Amino acid sequence: MEKRGKEAKRITMVGFFVNLILTMAKIAAGIIGKSSAMLADGVHSLSDFATDIVVIAFINVSGKDSDDSHKYGHGKFETFATLIISLVLAGVGVGIFINGTEKILSFVRGEAISQPGMIALWAALVSIVSKEVLFRYTIIVGKKINSPAVIANGWHHRSDAFSSLGTALGISGAIFLGESWRILDPIAGIVVSFFILKVAFDLGMPSVKELLEASLPKEVIGEIEAIINSHPEIIRFHHLKTRKVGTVYAIDVHIKLSKEISFVKSHDIATEIEHSIKDKYGEGTHINIHTEPV
Repeated sequence: MEKRGKEAKRITMVGFFVNLILTMAKIAAGIIGKSSAMLADGVHSLSDFATDIVVIAFINVSGKDSDDSHKYGHGKFETFATLIISLVLAGVGVGIFINGTEKILSFVRGEAISQPGMIALWAALVSIVSKEVLFRYTIIVGKKINSPAVIANGWHHRSDAFSSLGTALGISGAIFLGESWRILDPIAGIVVSFFILKVAFDLGMPSVKELLEASLPKEVIGEIEAIINSHPEIIRFHHLKTRKVGTVYAIDVHIKLSKEISFVKSHDIATEIEHSIKDKYGEGTHINIHTEPV
């Protein structure tokens, strides 16, 4: 668990410093190149600082063992961090959409959109490449350590790459196609905003379900039922309850055994089921098995 926390903090710190450099570069390029799109992209990058700090803080807590106040561990702190990241992403997506819509309406009313400088285009291209590399690296580490918060932060990097891609397209059109094509900037931004909102939804919904104590997916419940039914001594079971706590599962079930079985034997059967479930879903799985005589 400690190694997992160190891996998560290490990749997040890498992203933090990359975001610091990119944010300063984008804002400077937006001001010098007189590009409102690049300036907005720089402000977008500022949101990455918030999510990096959230991930660092919450993963540090989620890696702690269970204590008197959190008997099931601190896994849901990471779930909460993932939800915060998805909300930040949603806010960024809505902001980009509103900004793009306002620019399009201004253009339709006959207001001119200023032509950006080449420095803004180069800043956008550098941002696309660096954020895409950071996305792939973060996702690999997130899957390796099974961290939803790190994976969510990786998708935040990808959203920034999408945003910079839209910015680059808009700036390119404004520079090379003439004044009448400068509307490409806000149009591209609106398209990008929908990608960002979809990522926010896909990341946020599982976290909401977990925090609301939703049961595990049907296929997982089916696997648990199969494990219980495979034991020859179990006559039947009931009151199967499941939920997710961070990256681990919590399972409660009542099993019916013959009334002729001794207390020690019933305990051994429950232990065997517990081992079978942990072999399937990991040693950190929380299991509570209540034995009852038929």
